[in-house]
Formats: sequence, C-alpha cells, structure tokens
Amino acid sequence: MQVKTDTKEKFHVITLAEPSLTADMAAKLSDLLLNYLQNDVKNVILNLKELQSLDELAAEKLVKLQQNFYENNSSFVICEIAKPVEDFLDSVNLLEIMNTTPTESEAMDIVQMEEIEREMFGPLSSEG
Repeated sequence: MQVKTDTKEKFHVITLAEPSLTADMAAKLSDLLLNYLQNDVKNVILNLKELQSLDELAAEKLVKLQQNFYENNSSFVICEIAKPVEDFLDSVNLLEIMNTTPTESEAMDIVQMEEIEREMFGPLSSEG
C-alpha cells in the first residue's frame, strides 16, 4: 500500500496512492495512522483523490479510525473523495457519519477550527 505524507504545522496530509481499498489494506492504513496519535502533531487529513473503489469493511474501518482520532482529542478529516467512492459510502449509510470535505483546503480549515476550539474550550466532551 502506497501513501504520500505531507507534514504541516498542525496536521499531516496523508494521500492514499491506491485505486482501491480492501479491508486488509484499511487495517494497515489504520495501524499506520493511529501512530500519529503518539506525535505532537496528532491531526490527520486523509486525501482519497486517487481512490476509485473500496469494500464495505474498508469503509467501516475508516469510520472507526476517524472515531478513534476524535476520542483521542484529535482531528481526522477525509477529503477529495471520488464520485464512485462517495456514492458507495452514501449507499451503505456511512458518508453522513464521516467528517468529509470536497477539497484539501477545506479539510485544512476544519482541522484548524477544531484546534482553536480545543485550545479555547479544552477537550471536547460528550456531556450536554
């Protein structure tokens, strides 16, 4: 599995350089990205612009990965999802629970806004 990494001040942009994503590949990707939670810079933007297909188990692993980041007070935004992948995620009712943006620039904005919220209000809690 090939990925490209671009590290910025507040986040890492990880671009998956694969046309498809299987459950096994998603597990490896998850292991790779969870390591970022040990770094000073914990936020991740996952760019899927090259991805054209994935299976349902892989999609579920991405959702769990994203939840894991937020549970650890870090941002995880998925961007540049190709239309066939977006349609598939929508068909299996996962797209609506994922934090996604059309562009990498918008993903960067979300991460920066979430960082400001954490600095101002402390860790986001689930208490109402």
